[in-house]
Amino acid sequence: MTSISLFKLILAVFIFSTFTCSPQQPPIDKKQMAAEVRAEFLHSWNAYKRYAWGADGLRPISRTPYQWYKAPLHMTALDAMDTMILMGLKEEADSVREFIVANVSFDHDIYVENFEITIRLLGGLISSYQMTGDKRLLNLAEDLGTRMLPAFNTPTGIPYVDVNLRTGEIRNPRTNPGKVGSLLIEFGALSKLTGRKEFYDIPKRAVVEVYNRRSAIGLVGTWMDANTGEWLDPDSHLSAGIDSYYEYLIKCAILFDDRDFQRMWDSSIVAIKTYLADETASGLWFGHADMNTGKRTKTWFGALDAFFPGTLVLAGDIETAARLQESCLTMWNRYGIEPEQIDYVKMEVPPEPKWERYFLNPEIMESTYYLYQATGNPRYLEMGKIFLDSLKRYCRLDEGYSELKSVVTKERSDRMESYFLSETLKYLYLLYAPQETLDFKNVIFNTEAHPIRKTW
Repeated sequence: MTSISLFKLILAVFIFSTFTCSPQQPPIDKKQMAAEVRAEFLHSWNAYKRYAWGADGLRPISRTPYQWYKAPLHMTALDAMDTMILMGLKEEADSVREFIVANVSFDHDIYVENFEITIRLLGGLISSYQMTGDKRLLNLAEDLGTRMLPAFNTPTGIPYVDVNLRTGEIRNPRTNPGKVGSLLIEFGALSKLTGRKEFYDIPKRAVVEVYNRRSAIGLVGTWMDANTGEWLDPDSHLSAGIDSYYEYLIKCAILFDDRDFQRMWDSSIVAIKTYLADETASGLWFGHADMNTGKRTKTWFGALDAFFPGTLVLAGDIETAARLQESCLTMWNRYGIEPEQIDYVKMEVPPEPKWERYFLNPEIMESTYYLYQATGNPRYLEMGKIFLDSLKRYCRLDEGYSELKSVVTKERSDRMESYFLSETLKYLYLLYAPQETLDFKNVIFNTEAHPIRKTW
């Protein structure tokens, strides 16, 4: 061993022992933390029930409900049901399940967004069916999946963004890799559970069509035309519009033992590390680059990008995942809560108010949970406490939790999305919950944090 290598080893041991053994860092009481997260879930859920029951979501400041469409789809109730089950809230979960079976219908003359309805509702129905064995939930899932399939009836097989649940008409061909590539966990599981092969083959073809249109250096862009397959925006990154496309490549490879997805991931991660990875004085980041040239276009990273350490854990790259997670924590600590985007060279939010927003995002909590499961390092328990304390300090209200218009000023926004209950609080709870709560090694979470088990 060289003297330099020995020095690095000694330094790493010193840093680890300082963190884990310092008297200034008392051990995290996991049982207490799990109970605290559970209490915050009930606080938020009860606020929803009081002010927005039957609606898709809650506006906590005005204490009013909101709907996504003219017909209710009961999004928060359906999205949150498997969180209740995992938290041991059996009576509440059973009550919600009976409500959903009695009241949820997808026979509406409305256009819905294929991606959002798939990850929230289809994913929620499948995971809750697997947890309860209630075939009525699977029947609802099959009905919904059947109504969504026409979205893929395009010249390329790349789905349109919107589909009418009753007529099957489709609209809006301007789409992105995230909307196209984040459908197969849900449709694929539905295929395995119902025996209907088309639920697997059609969404898989769509992902392959996107992958086949990657640039010569292996990157995909942000926007594309579903009719022609042409790229409308060459900006490549790990943020909104692309993020879960990469997430689903490795997840589908694992969940379905699909070698095509493993091959697509293997080539994609090479391009990501070659052109998006960015070593700076503040750590490892993944920025923006032109998909065709690989030239750096923005030194931006944000709340949605924070999913990537968790994805790297699934791919077996714990070292890179841990380094990137430290950068995510740096981003969070800059303002006490993470912005939608940060310039990681200047360590400032880009000069547009929209990048100051915080939408109660779960991605950084997801990666924390994954890394703790992979390493057992108590550092991630400490991170989770930082995140929960910040949420309670800046976003908690008597009527639930609110988003922020600005992480700089901490001005609030009047909305609490269903994924706060489905994802953010679920990952925080699982971080501290007893190991038997969920078998991490034998589930795959969809991008809405609905756990899917290989029961086929």
